[in-house]
Amino acid sequence: MNKNNGQETAPEKTGRKDRPAAHWADEAAAKIIREKGEKDLYTCASGITPSGTVHIGNFREIISVDLVVRALRDLGKKVRFIYSWDDYDVFRKVPKNMPKQGELEKYLRFPITMVPDPWERDESYARHHEADVETKLPLVGIHPEFLYQAERYQASLYAGEIRKALEHREVLKNILDKYRDEDHKIQGEWWPVSVFCGACLRDDTDIDGWDGEWRLSYHCNSCGRKETVDMRTAKGIKLGWRVDWPMRWAYERVDFEPAGKDHHSQGGSFDTGRHVCKEVFGWDAPVSFRYDFIGIKGSAGKISSSTGVVVDLEDVLNVYTPEMVRYLFAGTRPNTEFTISFDLDVIKMYEDYDKTERIAWKIEAARDEAAYRRERRIYELSQAAVSPDGKSLPVESLTPPYQIPFRHLCNLIQIADGDIEKTLADLSARGPQAEPKNLKPEQLSALRARAVCAKYWVENCAPEEFRFRLRQAGERAVLNEPETRALRLLRDDVIARIEIFADDKSCAEAIYGAAEKAGLEGKALFRAAYQALIGKDQGPRLANFLRSIEKERLLGILDVY
Repeated sequence: MNKNNGQETAPEKTGRKDRPAAHWADEAAAKIIREKGEKDLYTCASGITPSGTVHIGNFREIISVDLVVRALRDLGKKVRFIYSWDDYDVFRKVPKNMPKQGELEKYLRFPITMVPDPWERDESYARHHEADVETKLPLVGIHPEFLYQAERYQASLYAGEIRKALEHREVLKNILDKYRDEDHKIQGEWWPVSVFCGACLRDDTDIDGWDGEWRLSYHCNSCGRKETVDMRTAKGIKLGWRVDWPMRWAYERVDFEPAGKDHHSQGGSFDTGRHVCKEVFGWDAPVSFRYDFIGIKGSAGKISSSTGVVVDLEDVLNVYTPEMVRYLFAGTRPNTEFTISFDLDVIKMYEDYDKTERIAWKIEAARDEAAYRRERRIYELSQAAVSPDGKSLPVESLTPPYQIPFRHLCNLIQIADGDIEKTLADLSARGPQAEPKNLKPEQLSALRARAVCAKYWVENCAPEEFRFRLRQAGERAVLNEPETRALRLLRDDVIARIEIFADDKSCAEAIYGAAEKAGLEGKALFRAAYQALIGKDQGPRLANFLRSIEKERLLGILDVY
């Protein structure tokens, strides 16, 4: 986890007390206020084209906006958070992970919103992908106002803006050419709009003319249709995306919107958009920052580059709790590339979060006051729950944590043969012998969520050497006589009185004592114990493992020896 929050900045008015910004989202919020001035309402925007699965890289933008929105609200500002579905874009390519490839290919060059849903669940291909995201975002505490661009264009909502773009056709052409070399400048007649044919619905059309007011003529190269339409009522006219994006900044009065590093490259779409927004539509471009790419490490259970399957928010939520998902992004500056792991690094990610939680609750001391404020702020922004007015909840108003290491929880679930409710019942009744016995009813919900993720990770993502199944009573491992003798001593001298050991250290000492008494190296007894219990040469730390299993169950497994 990269928590690079940079140098401390000058103090900002936080609405709670004057102090330096503790987090990059607070820095961004302060910059928005500084550059846009005091306003009754700030508009923060995000959006994407639902041309396929909305993957976790796309999610980085929306959660980055959400974090800044929270930072603004924490300053007492009123914020409108909009998320645009660019579902009136052209369906240009069938992603490899889509079903009914041949059927979908028939709709190439249609508006995405007019492509049928190949799963037959929703009214369109676009709506299917939109719904998948909209149902998951509330789980991680993100609640934007969704805008559907197909509806807006088809309702001729932007007719005035389209006419303005046509009136400034030469200005737009010069802006777009400004950052292009001679080989890539616009050649010949150019129009800032495209038209979906009124007959065949494809965008395979050419503009024939504009009357200087509201009437636009076109012809279709696919079906031959020729038509003159009134922009105030026509449904198929759309601005090109390099004009459409800045037009909507002005139309929605957007104050903040981040973009990927490809858009923020020199001369890229954000540079041209800034000029288009100001010179044509009369609005200063939003404050922005660049966010970087996300890598994937390990398997989420169904990733396959050969079939084009990508990792989406649902995949990540299978392994990480909502607070953990937010933490992965809140704890990393947007312009820093990082990797979301599904392998053993998952354990480390949970450990990092648990440390931040301990520091936030002052269970563990931070390095200094600045480090405490940084970790506390990351923790606050990582929580899915917010106040009724959308502000971050202060640590003191949250439920105190019940921490159980993710690794140990995975072991407990496997000990319980995958039964989460049994695992939780055991923890509620007595606690694992290696953990404090103070689980409170109000802590159960968060622990259950972590247990669900732990079970999924063990069964679908964890490496084989991490997985195990306890043998049934009567199953016998193949052991030699010295190993069998040592195992009996382990059973009779250690496990039969395991309740007397106050901690793992004293239990481990007793295990080594049994090995020495049997004339066997400790390593050999460990191997024999693992073979007898789980049929493997190695497994979880033995002392902790034995203390986490019910005594009678252990004795029942080892009774056969």
